[in-house]
Amino acid sequence: MKKLIFRPPALGVPALERETFGEAVAQSTPAMAGIFAWGMVTAMAMLKAGLTVGQTLAMTFIVYAGSAQLAALPLIIANASVWVVFATALVVNLRFVIFAAAMGPHLSHLPWYKRLWHGYLNGDLTMALFSQRFAPHTQPEPLGKEGYVAGINYMNWCAWQSGSVLGILLASQIPQSWGIAFAGTLALLAVLIPLTMNAAALAGVIVAVGLAVATVQWPYRLGLLFAVLGGMLAAMAVDLFAARRKAGGAGA
Repeated sequence: MKKLIFRPPALGVPALERETFGEAVAQSTPAMAGIFAWGMVTAMAMLKAGLTVGQTLAMTFIVYAGSAQLAALPLIIANASVWVVFATALVVNLRFVIFAAAMGPHLSHLPWYKRLWHGYLNGDLTMALFSQRFAPHTQPEPLGKEGYVAGINYMNWCAWQSGSVLGILLASQIPQSWGIAFAGTLALLAVLIPLTMNAAALAGVIVAVGLAVATVQWPYRLGLLFAVLGGMLAAMAVDLFAARRKAGGAGA
């Protein structure tokens, strides 16, 4: 089957930038389910903590940093000083200063407003993929970098904000008694299901779920540890069986 490659319309954008944009979209797509899920859980946490819908929307669209949002939340609930909240968010986000220092030389050819825009959109995924795609010695070579960073940033932003908005809508539908733990379970399911892509992973999930349910009454949540170990062993056993079967078939 021919691989599908997304390319934005020309609109005066150089072909190489459009090509790297599509490349970035394809490479970042597998991570979008997780980003969407955590955006949803973060929004639910903010609403359940007492923020209004307007405050939650403002925080997710303006702050746009899940770790800072979650770190600031307990301080807001405790009526901490705005400067304490600001300083906490600043410390949590200090890594973005490092990201900017690493990526800045690659994008120094762009006008200031474009660098400012991509600075707002920058995220952990952007840094991870960009640093793999463009090595430090390519800093003097600007071609293709704007398209690549835009592809990751727009995907990341859309997944996070759509998850956050959905979380805001769902938060009012989930009974208070279910709490955030239920939302966290939904988020983990959204991350887990796409990762269950082969027989070994499926066996691990089935065994782990069965053991977790069977040992739910164990003290200190030891059943979870037992379920994780059981799931890992089951996945390893299925993987080993498949490898031996493949080796036997090749040797026949």
